[in-house]
Amino acid sequence: MDWNHYRFTSVWELPAPPDAVYAALQRAEDYPRWWPQVREVSRVDDVTATARFRSFLPYDLVLTLRQRRGDSVPRTLEAEMSGDLDGWARWTVVPHEGGSRIVYEQEAEVRKALLRRLAVPGRLVFRANHTLMMRAGRRGLRAWLRAV
Repeated sequence: MDWNHYRFTSVWELPAPPDAVYAALQRAEDYPRWWPQVREVSRVDDVTATARFRSFLPYDLVLTLRQRRGDSVPRTLEAEMSGDLDGWARWTVVPHEGGSRIVYEQEAEVRKALLRRLAVPGRLVFRANHTLMMRAGRRGLRAWLRAV
């Protein structure tokens, strides 16, 4: 087992139209306004941004995100990640019971030296940290969509 390799899947159900959810997810520069653990997002160009994340644990992750896919018809956004994590992340938004189901998938290899050294003892804590971050993101997006 590669202790520095992670796969995550999160499913959010929100009472908002899929097009509104997709539009909010497209605007990465707004994430810090509704997702507390997304501390900064800076656009580099039309398809690239840098971002800084910090959840419950006392470390930041700094990533460069490059859009690989942004299709409004199937409502899918996919980005390549590099930096403290290397891999990819994907949002898929579909209609569900009068609202939306959002599926977030991520596959990543940890590159940050400290986290690599703590891979074995920290794995369960790192996964829990990610779960807490995703829960906060769902709550934040739900509130954001109600406000806009």
